[in-house]
Amino acid sequence: MRESATAFLIAVAATASSPTWVGRFTTAGAPPAPWAMIPLKGEKPTSYRVTTVEGRMAVEARVDGSMSLLARPINVDLAEKPVLCWRWYVDAPVAKADMTRKSGDDYAARVYIAFDMPDEVLSGSTKFKLKIARSMFGRSVPDAAVVYVWDNNHPVGTARRSSYTDRSQLIVAESGEGRAGTWVTKRADVGADFGRAFGNKPGKPIQLAVASDGDNTKSKGRAAFADIHFVERGQPCAF
Repeated sequence: MRESATAFLIAVAATASSPTWVGRFTTAGAPPAPWAMIPLKGEKPTSYRVTTVEGRMAVEARVDGSMSLLARPINVDLAEKPVLCWRWYVDAPVAKADMTRKSGDDYAARVYIAFDMPDEVLSGSTKFKLKIARSMFGRSVPDAAVVYVWDNNHPVGTARRSSYTDRSQLIVAESGEGRAGTWVTKRADVGADFGRAFGNKPGKPIQLAVASDGDNTKSKGRAAFADIHFVERGQPCAF
């Protein structure tokens, strides 16, 4: 019986595909290509570097009333690997944040997945809104985005549109200060979350970004991100 169980586990392990890594950091210094910072017009940029944070090599974000993204292109088939895994760390949540208002739209940590969507599934009003947004914030504004955030007080699982655009779905993945100051592992079904947020219309993930910001609340802080990868449903994260 024991030999049969062992053989079964080996067979399951053999059929599971390898994780698709998009953020595994090994060398201190500037974030490696293809990672690149995306500034926001008129905003002081957050500072990003690869360094050791609480014993783990990671991208560290330092915030001083600032906001910018650290992003990279991705090519992931969510039909095969819809689950995103990552670790993140914050010194503290943003005390003055309020995700229901533009004036409080700051988060100790964010993980973005940006999507392209077929032109035919976007309404005329959506195309117009995107055109306006891109004129204000640059061509980096995607057709749609799912954004996992470390909020200050809303319950984990809270989902709502961004105060800035209805093309960005915010999902609270961690909340409060209970686990601040420690590394926290996370797992999210991006495929399912995107489908729920955008009416199960087709979309292709094209970019992943991390961020920490304090521009609206004039806050300071530090966050870090590590071990970012995609896996199949039912497959464990590679932590």
